[in-house]
Amino acid sequence: MTEIETVCPRDCYDRCFISVSTKEGKPVRAFGDKHNPVTQGFLCRRGYADIERTFSEDRILYPHILSEDGSFQRTTWDDALSIISHKIQETLELHGPESLLYIQSSGNEGVLTEYVPQRLFYALGCTHTDESICSKSGHDALSLHYGQTYGCDPEVLPTMATTVYWGFNAAVSSPHLFRLSLMSQKHGGTMVTIDPRWSKTARASDGWIQVKPGGDVALAYGMMKCIIEEDFTDHAFIQEFTHGFEHLEKEVSRWSIRAIEENSGVSWGTIHKIIDDYAHHTPSVILIGIGMQKNIHGAESVRAISLIPPLLGIHRGFFYTNYQGWKIDVPYLTGQGLTESSPHIISQVTLGSHLESGIVKVVYIQNMNPAETLPDSARVRKGLKRAFVIIHDTHWTETTRLADVVLPASTYYEKDDVPLSYSHRYMRKANRIIEPLGESRSELWVMSQLSSLLHREEDYLFEDPWKAVNQSLAGALEDGTFSDLMQGLPVTLKMSPLDEYQTPTGKIELYSTTAEKKGAHPLPVNPSIHAEGYIFLNSAASQYTHTQFQDVHGKIPPIVYINIEDARKANIHEGDVVELSNEGGIVKLKAVISSSVPPGVVWSPRQCGDLEGTPQNTLILPTCQAIGGGPIFNSTRVFIRKAVPETMKRKNLTQS
Repeated sequence: MTEIETVCPRDCYDRCFISVSTKEGKPVRAFGDKHNPVTQGFLCRRGYADIERTFSEDRILYPHILSEDGSFQRTTWDDALSIISHKIQETLELHGPESLLYIQSSGNEGVLTEYVPQRLFYALGCTHTDESICSKSGHDALSLHYGQTYGCDPEVLPTMATTVYWGFNAAVSSPHLFRLSLMSQKHGGTMVTIDPRWSKTARASDGWIQVKPGGDVALAYGMMKCIIEEDFTDHAFIQEFTHGFEHLEKEVSRWSIRAIEENSGVSWGTIHKIIDDYAHHTPSVILIGIGMQKNIHGAESVRAISLIPPLLGIHRGFFYTNYQGWKIDVPYLTGQGLTESSPHIISQVTLGSHLESGIVKVVYIQNMNPAETLPDSARVRKGLKRAFVIIHDTHWTETTRLADVVLPASTYYEKDDVPLSYSHRYMRKANRIIEPLGESRSELWVMSQLSSLLHREEDYLFEDPWKAVNQSLAGALEDGTFSDLMQGLPVTLKMSPLDEYQTPTGKIELYSTTAEKKGAHPLPVNPSIHAEGYIFLNSAASQYTHTQFQDVHGKIPPIVYINIEDARKANIHEGDVVELSNEGGIVKLKAVISSSVPPGVVWSPRQCGDLEGTPQNTLILPTCQAIGGGPIFNSTRVFIRKAVPETMKRKNLTQS
């Protein structure tokens, strides 16, 4: 047997190094590689399942075009590329660059898969999406106070005396970072989870704080109030490294204990206990979840939470993601820094209405399944149906079924690449494990072919991609060289200093001058929103990455967790089919009666389809946050009732 080294490129914090055993050219076993100090040689269920997923019956192995009868017919690469190039050229000539929409996301986060193929679309000057669906609101929030948004290096987690997971179910969404925290816990460290839901992370923690959904700003102000009133503040640090403490102190004083408790759902005594541990059992860190900022208060919550550590004299005492701390020249890789034109940018959150407007004539999609993952999914699907859609993907999805041309993409087992982590600093070349199955091709290959067919003359479209990687890494490596990387050795990225702040004042801006100039509030605010219905939360299930791996593990369970008392009042029992509805539509799910969710709150695994195949995101309205334009998944309000059986509906209709 032969062992080949690769790297998992999934949309995940951990970025595992993997070794794959092959026999007669076929992969037979995958296992974690211990050369990564963060992931340390174990894989999650998804990492082990990638061999099966590579050979899944749902793989797209050949180009297909949509026929007049609505079925997909196999075609040749030459014919498919000819159709695509003619359609793109015709659309640009007749309707201009805004009529061509390029959509990509993080289905595969390899540099040669996610970044370099974007060069063609920047050269064409077409419309791009803003990638607001993920972490953008949180990043924009942190940037108001810190400049760049990187935080602590996850390698320090085993040394922490106090670790707070805030809206971050790391046991599921980042099992390797979570494992590092468990190492701290074994040596006497304390782990606390702040979450409305009794999550897997909460169950493993020393303390669970059940904050109200949307109550994070109030809780953060309560914690700051306790720090200031108990004089736990590091006055020398505040004087030297922060700006605007007097404004923050004044805002904190306006919060009464009663208001804090009512808005957060957490008692003052509990807050005092958290701060006593957090301030006196050091070093300490707060890990802020990406999912927790996907609500109407999301960016404000991230802002408020991030201002707690500096009061205690901690430089960047949080973790959100760290990619802004790397020195890699990403605009060079994507081509954004190589063109003079600025593309038209539209929101991913409101993509459905933009497609519905008819401005977009042609859509090119890679690395994403927008028909299921974006808000307002009914409108997104309707909009995709009216445009000419090209998609390059590894597997058949709900989005590929709406396409006019479907291109087979190679999986990461079938190509060389270099995936970047957004948490830790370690990089390694991901080697191809097997030859591409069928006629699957890489994103780079398609970009090169289309560049030629469209008669593009920009040199950077035909640059050797590894030269582009080398150029982007100039000055970015702390340990190792590009040559080491190409030889398969791990290299280490430089990380910006924790005590460096890229703000106008060069300090942590507790009172944001950037926000002030933009007309936003310089301090975190807690907008009061009153709405009817249940709060509908969703988050990841451990065996899936977004909608990936359903071909291996089965469909994401169409279930909804309902509080015991709420279920009793609504006469809903375990296993009942219930309808969740709002102005977006209706989904039907099976009820799970549980105390893991509080009264007034329901929870489903992220991006499940309902019992009839309707996407969960039908219920998610296309509302953007004020900061960053992010979605409000976890502020969604729904009404719940037991579904009426179809036989009873028919009987009632007959009687009427």
